[in-house]
Amino acid sequence: MIVFVGIALAILILVVVLWMLLTRRLREKYAVLWLIIAVSVLIVGLFPGLLAGLTAFLGVQVPSNLLFATAILLLLGVSLHLSWELSQVEEETRRLAEESAILRTQLDRLESRTSRLEGQRPADDVD
Repeated sequence: MIVFVGIALAILILVVVLWMLLTRRLREKYAVLWLIIAVSVLIVGLFPGLLAGLTAFLGVQVPSNLLFATAILLLLGVSLHLSWELSQVEEETRRLAEESAILRTQLDRLESRTSRLEGQRPADDVD
């Protein structure tokens, strides 16, 4: 029964990720990770003996320990990647705020210069 749940979960993940890609709700660089997870779960679901063989090969006592260790490493990787992305976004936001402040200052200078020039214009030249 658990094998069918794993297979169903993998297929559900594949369908949802592909749907999100097609509707542009998920970017490709994030979808790759989810597709790898879904395919891995599907392979383990289709070939449950593979997990036992991998557990014996790596010297892990129980297959569930290998699954938990893999999940923890995966979560650490996702967390590190998202932290890196957040740092990139913060840097970009800071840069845009600085550029916006510079542009606002330039606009204020131009507006004050324009109003001064308009004030110096003779009254008969005004359209």
